Amino acid sequence: MNALFEILDQLAEFIWGYVGFILIILFGLYFAVTSRFYQVRKFPQILKSFLIGLGSRNSSGEGLHPIKVFFAAIGGCIGIGNIVGICTAVQIGGPGALFWTWIAGFLGMLLQYGEVFLGMKTRVKTKSGFSGGPMHFLPKAFKGKWVAIVVAGLLCVYGVEIFMFNVITESVSSNWNIAKPLAIALLLGMTLFAAKGGVKRVSDICSTIIPLFILVYVLMSLWVITQNIHLIPSIFKMIFASAFTGKAAEGAFAGSSVMLAISMGLSRGAYAGDLGVGYTSVIHSESGEKNPEKQAALTIIGIFFTIFLICTSSIFLILATGVWKESMDVTLMVQSALSGYFPYMDIFMPFFLLVLGYSTIISYFVVGVKCSKFLSEKYGPMLYYAYAFISLPLFSFVSPNQAFIVMSLAGAFLMIFNLLGLFLLRKEIAFDTVKEISSEALKEI
Repeated sequence: MNALFEILDQLAEFIWGYVGFILIILFGLYFAVTSRFYQVRKFPQILKSFLIGLGSRNSSGEGLHPIKVFFAAIGGCIGIGNIVGICTAVQIGGPGALFWTWIAGFLGMLLQYGEVFLGMKTRVKTKSGFSGGPMHFLPKAFKGKWVAIVVAGLLCVYGVEIFMFNVITESVSSNWNIAKPLAIALLLGMTLFAAKGGVKRVSDICSTIIPLFILVYVLMSLWVITQNIHLIPSIFKMIFASAFTGKAAEGAFAGSSVMLAISMGLSRGAYAGDLGVGYTSVIHSESGEKNPEKQAALTIIGIFFTIFLICTSSIFLILATGVWKESMDVTLMVQSALSGYFPYMDIFMPFFLLVLGYSTIISYFVVGVKCSKFLSEKYGPMLYYAYAFISLPLFSFVSPNQAFIVMSLAGAFLMIFNLLGLFLLRKEIAFDTVKEISSEALKEI
């Protein structure tokens, strides 16, 4: 098994380090230039629209409220991937991996925008709401229904979040002295409860959890970082230097290749922000918003939160406190960094990871359910649940890195299909179709 995972790891590293690097950079730059850097130019306008949406959580008409859908979407991104997953990038590829995570986030904003725009544009009405995502727009790009089946199948694999499940059960069982089988059973039950309620229940859960998480985690991180403010210039220097030399300034990672830093940065960044995977498109297609650009623009705020706020905070925490140089399980890095400044982190962090990891698991899981129904209304969900109930407990007893390899590979293949599809359908993606928000509307905030 170890030999098999080594081969899979090399394959994932090749795809993200070479194919993924080329696709994200080229297509991301293309959309940035052709849209006149929409993600920068329109950011204030998009942020205003987001703040106005926060003031009204009730949905009008068909579909779910756009902001609730937004939180359901980033519920699958903000959490363990931003705390644990992103730290593996530095653990394996050195501090320079963060630079490539920033690149992935900046260019990925428009790639994810395009996914959601096309998902909204091609979605179809169903008995329970809307169905949208790459299964609906990629057949037009590749001139065949076969791609919808392949992508839906990959999203079913991606929807069973074995990495998050592994981290949560290990953290809970080791920190709270709970038998792992019991932790597995409880988390499975909680996942099933949320999945039965569909996107609506998941959006209700995530819109309650995520805002509080962002506030608490960022404030704690800022406190630690300000206590080490004198190290910030050297941290930036280390990040930029190792991003292009492939060598960390010190520690166990000296000698890491540039390509490894790129691979780790892009793959962890794409995983943390769901770049090019298509999951976000499926979730956002449930929105009651009728304008595709308005809903798609919210993804730019989502990437800003997930990568530039949360992921960056996590990496700066372990770099500023020196934890990154210590030999420890990646799941304990941020906990160790915070424990020097806040008490009871051995109790707080497992609970934190449980709540946030749960939001990620249920967000991904409900997308998998929708994709399984797309494949077969009658047998799809049954087979999907069977796969979930076998793989989730099974991967709870392997290394977190091995679980992540499976997720990374599924995401890599999804990325290839989605980004190629986006480029083929580039002329159908529109920018600047939403009018400026008036000063009167801002008074509603």
